Parts: sequence; structure tokens; C-alpha cells
Amino acid sequence: MIITYHTDGVEMPQLDENFIQLWIKKIASKYNRRVGEITYIFCSDEKILEVNKAYLQHDYYTDIITFDYCKGDLIAGDLFISLDTVKSNSEQLSTPYTEEFLRTVIHGILHLCGINDKGPGEREIMEQQENEALAEYKLIANTPSL
Repeated sequence: MIITYHTDGVEMPQLDENFIQLWIKKIASKYNRRVGEITYIFCSDEKILEVNKAYLQHDYYTDIITFDYCKGDLIAGDLFISLDTVKSNSEQLSTPYTEEFLRTVIHGILHLCGINDKGPGEREIMEQQENEALAEYKLIANTPSL
């Protein structure tokens, strides 16, 4: 399992890499998946728009783009996250920035685990899975041994 974090035009967000790795592994195992090579690229709205146009032919901003390199039960991928959009989403939804950030981080992992959000009813399923993953994060965070 290799999870790396990079930035493109933004400052690296504060995160506990070991804790996030443990959380991702736990969520992936819920879907009978193993974690392979995951790369997070934190970027600006301008960069994510550029990636969206170049690779997906979409001309709009988004919070995350997930490139899926999964093989069998091994999840792998590049996840571009716009910190600008995460911030604006947290403001629009009146949720704490950290919660919205973690929701976006796990959203990409859920995609790699096979959860979609574009078809009828899929967005609600994704939101439910995100909420369960965030609850799991809070459980892990409150474990005395960590």
C-alpha cells in the first residue's frame, strides 16, 4: 500500500498521513478491496478545470476527479482534489472545512471501490457511504490506542 500526497499550485493541507492511510485501508476492506498505489494531487480550481477539459472533455469545476487504475480487488488511482471547491462547498453547505475535505478524500476511494454517483439513485447511495465512512473516521479517531 502506497498513498502519496502532492500539490499543484496550492499549499499542502494539514493531514495525518498515517491516520488517513489506516482509514482508507479500513474503508476499502469494507468493500473487499486492498489498497495499492493511491496518489492525491491537491490543486486549485484552475488546475482541476484544466484536467477536466483535457481528460474528460468536461468544461466545469468540480471538487474531485478520480482516475481509476484498479485491477481486481486492488484499488489504485490518481485523485485530483480542488481545495478551492472543497472550501466553497463547505461554505455553501455550512459544514466544517475539515469534514468536507475528508468527505472528498474518501469520495474518490469509494469510486475506486465501485460506488458510482451519476446514475438514478446513485448520488444518494454515495452520500450514505460517505456518511458511513466519516462516522468510521470518527470512531477510529476516538480509539484510545491511536
